Amino acid sequence: MRDTDGTWEYEGHTPEQEALRESLCTLGNGYFATRGAAPECAADGVHYPGTYAAGCYNRLHSVVAGRRVENEDLVNLPNWLPLRFRPYGQDGPGDWLRPDSASAHGHRQTLLLSSGLLERTVRYVLPGHGTLRMRQLRLVHMGDPHLAALRTEFTAEDFTGCLDVEAALDGGVTNGGVHRYRDLDGRHLVHVHTGEGSPGTVWLRCRTSTSDIRIALAARLTTDAAAPAGAAPAVRHDGRRVVQDLRLRLTPGTTVTVDKTVALHTSRDPAISDPLHAARDRVARAPGFDALLESHLTAWDQLWRRAALDVPGEAGRILRLHLFHVLQTLSPHTADLDVGVPARGLHGEAYRGHVFWDELFVLPYLDLHFPEVSRALLTYRHRRLEPALTAARDAGLTGAMYPWQSGSDGREETQKLHLNPRSGRWLPDHSHLQRHVGSAVAYNVWQYCAASGDTEFLHTKGAEMLLQIARFWAASATYDEGIGRHRIRGVVGPDEYHDAYPDASGPGLDDNAYTNVMAAWVLARALELLDLLPEPRRRELAERIGLDGGELELWEEVSRTLHVPFHAGVVSQFEGYGELAELDWEGYRKRYGNIRRLDRILEAEGDSVNRYQASKQADVLMLGHLLPPEELRAVFARLGHSLDADTWRRTVGHYLARTSHGSTLSALVHGHVLARVRRADAWSHCLEALRGDVADLQGGTTGEGIHLGAMAGTLGFVQRGLTGLETRGDVLRLDPAPLPQLSSYGFSLRYRGHWDVRLRMTPGRLEVSVPASDRLPIEIRLPGQRVSVAPGESYRLSLPGGTPGTDEP
Repeated sequence: MRDTDGTWEYEGHTPEQEALRESLCTLGNGYFATRGAAPECAADGVHYPGTYAAGCYNRLHSVVAGRRVENEDLVNLPNWLPLRFRPYGQDGPGDWLRPDSASAHGHRQTLLLSSGLLERTVRYVLPGHGTLRMRQLRLVHMGDPHLAALRTEFTAEDFTGCLDVEAALDGGVTNGGVHRYRDLDGRHLVHVHTGEGSPGTVWLRCRTSTSDIRIALAARLTTDAAAPAGAAPAVRHDGRRVVQDLRLRLTPGTTVTVDKTVALHTSRDPAISDPLHAARDRVARAPGFDALLESHLTAWDQLWRRAALDVPGEAGRILRLHLFHVLQTLSPHTADLDVGVPARGLHGEAYRGHVFWDELFVLPYLDLHFPEVSRALLTYRHRRLEPALTAARDAGLTGAMYPWQSGSDGREETQKLHLNPRSGRWLPDHSHLQRHVGSAVAYNVWQYCAASGDTEFLHTKGAEMLLQIARFWAASATYDEGIGRHRIRGVVGPDEYHDAYPDASGPGLDDNAYTNVMAAWVLARALELLDLLPEPRRRELAERIGLDGGELELWEEVSRTLHVPFHAGVVSQFEGYGELAELDWEGYRKRYGNIRRLDRILEAEGDSVNRYQASKQADVLMLGHLLPPEELRAVFARLGHSLDADTWRRTVGHYLARTSHGSTLSALVHGHVLARVRRADAWSHCLEALRGDVADLQGGTTGEGIHLGAMAGTLGFVQRGLTGLETRGDVLRLDPAPLPQLSSYGFSLRYRGHWDVRLRMTPGRLEVSVPASDRLPIEIRLPGQRVSVAPGESYRLSLPGGTPGTDEP
C-alpha cells in the first residue's frame, strides 16, 4: 500500500488483504455505499462486494446453540457491480479474467479522496492473443444519492480480436460478510424479479423478507465500440440475475469504453410512487458518464470546502481518509433520512449495521461542520423516544431507556448470544445493560444546541429527550441509607469486559463511575434547561410529560448524591473494582502477544475477565474525554468530591496500565486524556487511534466494516481535544494543549451561523478568522483572555509560554 496526499494506492492482489482493502475503498454518499470489491469477483471467501442503504434493515430468526434467536441486520442489497470479461472463444467458467488470474500483472487500486473515485488498472498477458490493458473508474454519486456508475476501458496493446463482456445485476446475494455470523440466517431478499426496459437497460426488483422494504435497481450499459460489435447488449435472465452480454472488437492501441450506470431506490424513499418506476426513470434520464463525473466532482468539492482540514504529514493523510469515510456515511443527504450513526459505517456487516453510542464520537465533529446532519441524527433518536419510554416502563421505571443497540424501530437489538471464536462457544451477551447510551443521547443534544444555537430544537425535541433521560436516571437510582447516597445497580459500563461480579449468579455491576457521573451531569443539565425554557413552553412540557415539583426535587437530590466509588486514591470503575485480582499482564503478553481481546483469551482458558482489574477500553477515563477539566471538577464537586489534579493523574495512570485496548475507541480516548496529563505519552496513543483501521490493528475487523466512531473521533481530537474547544454559554472557549508532534495545523468550522470560521494553531499562537457576514461577533475565551472577533476580522492570540494547556482534570 502507498499513500500520497489525497490518494491511497494498493499494489497487486493479496487475498489476505482484500477484505481490508474493500472496506477502505468503499464509495458512498450517505444514502448508500458499495464496498471496493472488483466487479469481476463475486463473494468467494476472499472478495465481498456488499452494497448497503442507510437504514435498510431486516429481521430473521436462527437456531444457535439450541436456542432460537432473532437478529435485525443491515441488508446486503443486490449487487450492482458485476462486470466481467474474457477473450472471445474461451467459454469455460474459469476463463473469465480476474485480478487473481495467472495472466494478471500490475494490478493497482487507487482511492482518490478529493474526487470520491476508485480507479483500478491491470494488464493481462493472454496466451495466443497478446496484452490487454484494463482501466476502471467507479463512482457513487455524491450529488444524486441514487446513482452510481462504472466506466471500464479496454485497450489491446498488440493484438486484434474480440472480447466478451458480461454485466449483471445480482439479486442472489446474502449477508455473509462476517465469518462469526455465518451460523445465522442471512437470506434477507425475497421475490426477486428481473426485466428489461429500453435498449441497453435492465432492472431488478425484490423485497426484504420481514421488514417488507421494496428495492429496485435499474442499469444502463453503453459502449463507444463501433457496430456491429457495439450493438445493444443481449439480455438473458439467469435465476436471480439479469445479465447483459456484449462482444467488443479490439484493435491494437485503440481503447474501447463500456459504461454501466445504475440507479437504486427503495420504498423508504420520499416522493416516489414505486421504487422500480423511480429507478427505471432515473437511469433513463441520467446523463452520460462524463457529465455524471463532472457533477460528482462538484459535489465533493463543496463537501471538502465545508470540512477543510490542514494537518501536515502522515497524521494529516490519515485524517483526510477518516474524514472521507465519515462524509460517505453521513453526508448532507443524511439530513433527509431517518437513520442513526451505524458503528461500522455503510462499509460492511459487522455489528449488523446497528447504532450504538458511537454518535458520541461523531456528532461533536458534525455539529461544527454539518449541523443539519447532526439534527437529523438526533431526530432519529427522538422518533424512537416512545420505544425508549416503553422499555423503561417494562423494566418498572419511568423516563426513557434507550437501547444499547438500535436499528429500524428503536427496540433493543443487542443479541442474546455472542460467539467466542477462540473457544467456539456461544455465550450469553449482557451488553444490553449498558444504560449509559441514554447519557450519550442527552450529551449530544446539549452539545449540538450549544454549537448551532438551535434553540427551537432544544426547546422541543431536545427538551423531551433530555428530560425523559433525566427522569430515567432519577428512577434508576435507589437510596442506600448505609452510605447516605443514591446508587445505580445492575449495569454494565463502557469497559464491556466486566458484566458481573466474580461468581455472581446474575449479570450487572453497581455504581459504575462513568454511568453515575454522567447521570448526575444529565440531571443537572435537565434542571438547567428547565430554568432556560420560556415559561409557557416549560408549563406546556411539564403538563404533557407529567413533571411536578416533587420530581424536580428528587432530580436535584440525586444529581448531588449519586455514589462515586474510590479505591487506593483513584476513582473506582465500579463498586468493588479495587477488590478484584491483578492480572499477570506481562505473562499474558509473552504467551499470546496480542491480548486486545483478553476476554476471549481468558474465557477459552476457562477463566473470566470479571475476576481481574482489566479493561477492554476507556471507562472512567471517558469522563475526561467528554467533559473539559473545569466542568469535570464541577460535576464531582456537585457530588461532594474534590477531583484535584493529583487524584485525576493517579486515576489516569491506574487505568492506563490495566487496559488492553480491545476497542478502536480506547486509544483515541487515552490520547485525548493524556494530552493534558502526561503529554509525553499521548502521541503513541494518538498514532494507534489514527492507524486503527488503516493498519487493521484489531486483527481482521476492518474488513467487516470501518470503525466510524474512531475515525470521527480522531477528527474531534484535532478539532476539540488539542484546542480545548468548547461551545458553552454562547462563548467559543479554547484551552490549547498542542503536542510537539502536532503543534501546527488548521481547520474550518461552522459556528452559530458563521460559515468557514478558520482556526490555525502554530507553536505559541492561535489565529481565529471570521468570514465577513452580517452576523454578530464571536466571543472567544482562553485562560486569562477574552476577545470579540467581528465578521471579516482575524485575531491572533498568544498562548502562555508557548506551551499552553493544563495538567488538571
